[in-house]
Formats: sequence, structure tokens, C-alpha cells
Amino acid sequence: MKMNMKSVMKLSAIVLVIVMMLTLGGTASAAGGKDIVILYTNDVHCAVDANIGYAGLAALKSELAAVNYVTLVDAGDALQGEVLGTLSKGSYLVDIMNKVSYDVIVPGNHEFDYGMDRFLELAELQSSDYICCNFIDLRTGEPVFDSYRMIACGDINVAYIGIDTPETFSKSNPTYFRDRTGKFIYSFCEGNDGQNLYASVQKAIDAAGSAGADYIIAVGHCGTNEQSSPWRSTDIIANVTGLNAFIDGHSHSVIPGLGVKDKDGNTVLLASSGTKFSYVGKLVIEPDGTISSELIADYNNRDADTAAFMGEIKAENEELLKTVVAGTSVDLTINNPDGTRAVRSKETNMGDLVADAYRIVGEADIGWVNGGGVRDGIAAGDITYEHIIAVHPFGNMLCVCKATGQEIIGALEMSARTCPTESGGFLQVSGLKFTIDTTVPSSVRIDDKGAFVGVDGARRVSGVQVLNGKTNTYEPIDLTRTYTLASHDYMLKSGGDGINMFMDNKYLIENGMLDNQVLITYITEKLGGVVPAAYSEPQERILLITSPFTDVVSANWFFPYVKADYEKGVIFGITETTFEPFTALSRAMFVTMLYRMENSPSVNGNVSAVFSDCEDGKWYSDAVLWAYRNRITDGLTSITFGPMEQLTRQQMAAIIYRYALYNGAPVIGEVSLGYSDAASVADWAKPGVGYCSAMGIMNGVTGGIFDPDGTANRAMGAAVVSRIAA
Repeated sequence: MKMNMKSVMKLSAIVLVIVMMLTLGGTASAAGGKDIVILYTNDVHCAVDANIGYAGLAALKSELAAVNYVTLVDAGDALQGEVLGTLSKGSYLVDIMNKVSYDVIVPGNHEFDYGMDRFLELAELQSSDYICCNFIDLRTGEPVFDSYRMIACGDINVAYIGIDTPETFSKSNPTYFRDRTGKFIYSFCEGNDGQNLYASVQKAIDAAGSAGADYIIAVGHCGTNEQSSPWRSTDIIANVTGLNAFIDGHSHSVIPGLGVKDKDGNTVLLASSGTKFSYVGKLVIEPDGTISSELIADYNNRDADTAAFMGEIKAENEELLKTVVAGTSVDLTINNPDGTRAVRSKETNMGDLVADAYRIVGEADIGWVNGGGVRDGIAAGDITYEHIIAVHPFGNMLCVCKATGQEIIGALEMSARTCPTESGGFLQVSGLKFTIDTTVPSSVRIDDKGAFVGVDGARRVSGVQVLNGKTNTYEPIDLTRTYTLASHDYMLKSGGDGINMFMDNKYLIENGMLDNQVLITYITEKLGGVVPAAYSEPQERILLITSPFTDVVSANWFFPYVKADYEKGVIFGITETTFEPFTALSRAMFVTMLYRMENSPSVNGNVSAVFSDCEDGKWYSDAVLWAYRNRITDGLTSITFGPMEQLTRQQMAAIIYRYALYNGAPVIGEVSLGYSDAASVADWAKPGVGYCSAMGIMNGVTGGIFDPDGTANRAMGAAVVSRIAA
């Protein structure tokens, strides 16, 4: 019997339920006909009362447990991310999770942010021990925690396999996994292009199966982002066999349920609940062996005891957190105007402020901070200690080292290697200006722990300039010169985000003031206590060259035209990712571009009444009818338009001229064409060819030849509409 939850919860409109029959040893039946319900969270990052929150989770768990077997699972990154984590170095979050009574917990990369010793202390405080099959103590060769946990639900055994991404080395602090000599003493089974990780997971699956598991569920902090390959949850599923489901974290993905094939072709249910309680996941194993998954978007009940417990913790720290330490005259943001996160892929004004703080407080030539280390924005008005900690929750320390220009450009190349895809290692900078060309494939080489090895080919980063503090002007970087570089210990001494070239450099400041104090000091002592209007926008230190299409790169002559036209909504790709610049331009395509330049005016009537070969309701229908009615183009015949016919160059010129007349250009008289093949230009096209040549809209193809009957392609179309608009 399934509990009817409609009266107690509201499901998001995007909730997806995926149902599949289990393939592991046939189907098993839960004793007493009860459902086995697995509630799961991931990437909560200290957002204890956001949305449903822990109090709502506790209430939901209690309600479901009245009629079902209920297991509560967390897939990592619970202890760090906001003020309560920073102030207690994670212990408040452990207390709250113990109050809610989690059954299965897996460490995420940010569980290690308070240091290895502190993490192991916190693990001892958890009422439910962590599990992780691939977190290995190399001194013993054994996992630090149990690889799996078996939970009996009546006479049915469900095993949970714990997994943490090997990206933890670069996504936390690499120093925490070394001994005092710098030797790694911990592993996440990172080697052999993913095979070591897959083997570790398979070993745990086999052990759980041998121990009598009826169902085996992976709980992983692995993610689905491309940059996390080959350690993504999807990679793991594809390379093992025996899993029934995979509850995932790390990439903050919202996955209500997705079927992924395992090594043997069986379907494994993959699910993930986003971040900061945007959803709570609910995975159900029904008595007949069917598995389903859904995401709970809203739930109104709250457990009073849990809510009161959290209230007491927050009240203890309220006075300190609300203390005003500075002010800002502008909104400081880490996001794009549409609210999506920007700080990990482009320059932001908050990133500029923080980078300036490191450079100026550290009295260095250059300052920078990783985008993943700038966690929040601050609205215009008072700045409290709570705001500062929300920006800098990690407790990193100011460091200043000496660095060569060569090391600096290597770090910038490493920082830009996944751009414009998000990366926590994307650098917000001060004292630098440079360009990142994302159309150039990254040639950065990294090792099996994600650390920088070198650059083997073309560079994405160019035009690097360093601010001359004496003249206040930017000068080209000198690769042989030694500069002073300020950041925090994670980015410099610890090789964070794989940027490892400064670890053994000479340090002028080691373990200086805390990151939040650096920011407070800069605002109060260097800016007079208020962030000025100069920070209202990013400072244009990083120029990004991006392309909307994989087959249009900056080296192409048509790149600026395609990019500009796409951004104006004049052109689109043949697919979501490809433009096909050398594909022939059809007559319908070209008149549609012109139609969009006019903001797609309303057109009444049916194009099929004019041209027998044009269909109503097609993407080109209104454009063709508009162009015909405004005498911008005629048909190929009196009754046909030829929408898919290839457009010739002289046809293009004629249409452009008539479009110019439509927009008020004067009629031109007799023209004399200077092309060697002018005699081949049709009389009806000569005014158009002459107009386009005179206006610089169209030129000859090569050697003084116009090639009137040559086929126009999509790149040409993009170029001419850009020139018309100019």
C-alpha cells in the first residue's frame, strides 16, 4: 500500500517519475507489503532552513515512517557553505543532522574544507558513520570508512555504497591529503583513467551482494558535469554492474530520475536533488520490485523539535552575525543579470572587489581568487559580518609569494581551460588584463589528480598585461620577470583547483589574516568603509571571446558576423551547437534573416495563396510573404518561390538592393561594374551588384571576380546582414 501524499506535499511541475523493474537477481518483495522509501539530500551547504529545510525533512520522514520503511541518506557537501558551518567548523551541522537522524552519509569534497584532522573529528561526532568505498588511507591500504552499509527493511536487505569524487583533491585543499613531507597519504582511487575508481565501486557492490543484499544503491558525490569525467556518476554506472540506483551529488544537478545503462546493459536509476534544499529526493522500492524516483519541491509541515533546536543554534550567534562592519553603495554580485551564476566563468564586480582586496592588502603586484572561493554577493547597504562570511565561508588565509611571468600565464591557462563552462578554479583577478578565447581548444595537460602539468599547444589566454603600480598603466607581462602574487593558501600553497605551480615558491606572507578579514580590511581601511560606485560594474579585466557554435571559431573570417547576428536574433544554427557556415544559403533562409532584422513584423494572410511551393505555418512563411508584399523579392516564377533553392550571389545582391529601397535608399542609375566577369551578371541583378559593391556589403570572391552564379553560403549571409546593419 502506498501512502497518499497529495494532501501533505506539493510536487514541482517538473517532477518526473521513472519506473523500472529491477534486474538484479529478479524481483524481491518487501516484508509486510510496505514500500521501502529512501529520502535523500545532497549539496545542502549549510542551508539548514531553506525551502523544506531540515525541520521539514524531519517531519516528512516521520510521516512516511508511519506506514513505510524509511531510510534517510545524504550524498555529501552538508557541512560547509554558509555561516553556521564557518563559525563552528562544521559541528553545528553535525548536530542538526544527528537531530534529524540520518542513516547513510557520504563525504563530499567540501566536508574536508576544515582540514583532515577536523573532518575526522566531525566524522566521530556523526551518529551515523560515513561510508565511502574509494577513500583510502595509503598507509594501510584500507578504506578510511566502511565501503557500504546494509539496512534491513523487514526481510529485505538494502545496501548503500558510498563514493566520493577524486576531484576532491583539487576541489578541497590538496594539502589535507598529504603528510608533512608533501607525500600523498590518502587516495580516492583516482588513477588509470577512471578504472581504479570503477574497480573500487565494483568490489563494494560484489561484497554487498555476497553479504545478502537484495538491492544495491550507490550514494555518490560525483556529479554529471563534463569536466568531472571520468569520475561522473554516469561514468561509474557505465563501467560497473549490479547497481539498482545511484543517488548523486557534487554538480548540484536536478535529476528527478534518469535511466542509465550499466556495463551489462541493465538500466540503473540516477537521481539528484539539486542544492540547498531546492528539492528533497524520494526514491521508492515497491513490494513488487519496482523503483521510482521523484523530487519534492514543497512541503509545509515542520518538526517543532528540530526547528527549535536549530533556532537555539542560530540565536547563539545572531548578535555577532548582525554586526555592521562596512557598507556598499552598489550591488556586489557573483551572478549574471538573469540570476544564473557567473563568477566561475566570467569576471564579476564582486570578484573584482575580492581580488583587489588580496592585491592591495597584500601589497602585491597581482592578486586573484578562485571563483569557487567567492560564494555570495552583497546587496547595496550595510555589510554585516554575516555577509562577509557568506562571501568567504572557508577560513582561508592570505598568502603572498614571488612568481614568474611564465608561472602566471600557466595558471591563467589552467584557470581558463573549461571556460565558458563553469569551473571553481576560474580566476577573478586584480592587477591583470587578458583575453580568453574559448573557441581555441584547451591544450592544458593535467595529471590523474587534476593538477596542472603543462600546455602542449595553442593557448586560450593572450594579451596578458600587468598593472604598473607606479604609472597606473598596464604593460605586457614579462615571462622572465618575478612578480609578487597575493591570494589565499588554498590557491597558492596548496595547489587548489589544480593550480600547483606556486606551492614551492618563496613566500613573503604565509598564513596571514583570514579571507573574511582581508575583505573587511580592504573596505574599511582602503575604501573608507564604503564600496564606491566604481565597482558598480566589472572592471573589464577579462575579455571573453566566445562562440555560440562549435564550428565557428575566432580564426574564421566570418566569426564576428555570425556572433553578432546570433546575439541579435537574426540567425540561428542548423542544430543547437552547429552553424554550418559553408552550407548553401537557401532563398528562404536569406529573406528570413532580413525579416528578423525588421523585428519580424506581423503579416496577415497565407503565403500558399501566393506561391504554390510554400507551406503555411513553416519557419519561413511570414518572412517570404513579407518580402514579396514589400517588393524585396519575387518568385522564381509567377507561382513558385523556391524556398529551399540555393541562393546565387547575384540573387543575394538583388534582394539586398531591394531591401535597401524598402528602407528608403535612393534608386541608383546606370552602373558600371569593375569585375572581370561583369558581362556574366544578369541585367536584372546589375543594380544590386553595383549597390552592394559601392556600399561594401558584397565584394568579389577572388582576383576581381564576382561569380554571379556562384552559390551563397550561410557564412556569406551572416556577413552581408551584419554589414547592412552597420
